[in-house]
Amino acid sequence: MSENAVETYVRPEFENKDLGKALDVDVERPLSVFERIANINAVRKFSILLGLLFAWEAYTRLSGVEPLLFPSFSTSAEALWETILTGEMPAKIWVTVKILLVGYAAGLGCAAVLLIWAVLTRVGSDVLATLTSMFQPLPAISLLPLAMLWFGLGASSLVFVTIHSVLWAVALSTHVGFMGVSETLRMVGRNYGLRGIPYIFKILVPAGFASILIGLKVGWAFAWRTLIGAELVFGALSGSGGLGWMVYEKGENLETTYVFAALFMVIVIGLLVENVIFRNVELRTISKWGMQR
Repeated sequence: MSENAVETYVRPEFENKDLGKALDVDVERPLSVFERIANINAVRKFSILLGLLFAWEAYTRLSGVEPLLFPSFSTSAEALWETILTGEMPAKIWVTVKILLVGYAAGLGCAAVLLIWAVLTRVGSDVLATLTSMFQPLPAISLLPLAMLWFGLGASSLVFVTIHSVLWAVALSTHVGFMGVSETLRMVGRNYGLRGIPYIFKILVPAGFASILIGLKVGWAFAWRTLIGAELVFGALSGSGGLGWMVYEKGENLETTYVFAALFMVIVIGLLVENVIFRNVELRTISKWGMQR
């Protein structure tokens, strides 16, 4: 054997035939009825809501707090049912929701125009980045006095502040999602000859839909709370309005139970939109596509 030869070591084969039976290992087992119910998202959230309502009722009954300051859930529920039967609550809800839908749709339209410009041109991207840096931190409710000067005491002022709430949140989140799309997907689109708007809707939108959906949810939350807050001021000036005006009006008359009834309805509508509309969109898109657990 030469001096440069290297001796090769061959490991002997080994097979363990005495592994025994695995103990205390739950590889697969049928779920109990309680576990199957607990796995339902709606049931878990509804249980939390019931717990909060029970704590509310128990606190007001056991603490002896003055009902004028903090009414119980049962009395607030009675006031809510009364306003539903008289038609006052549905009318207030419709006024607020109608303005919200108009402002939300207009805000999404403005955001779409800015985003298309930002994706197609470098100038548009710079403009969008600058505008979002300027207006995103600006509270929409602070623009209400100017909106009243520009558009008068009408629904247009409320629509304006709602658009401001939606526009920058949706534009910023969507633009971040577009920027995070991998270069591989971008090249696939270009190889298929996609340019302009078809490139945006067939490549960027599906790939960045998780960020888009976050922007839609944040924009909705901003718009809803801004509109309710604006109605507190706008209703006081014009003598009419939706849920926000109802809170202000009942509070001025010291009808605290009706104030809590209106606030409870604001919360319920928010929960319904979040857990019915947006949740179903998530299940049918990003969860189905494997983009979210």
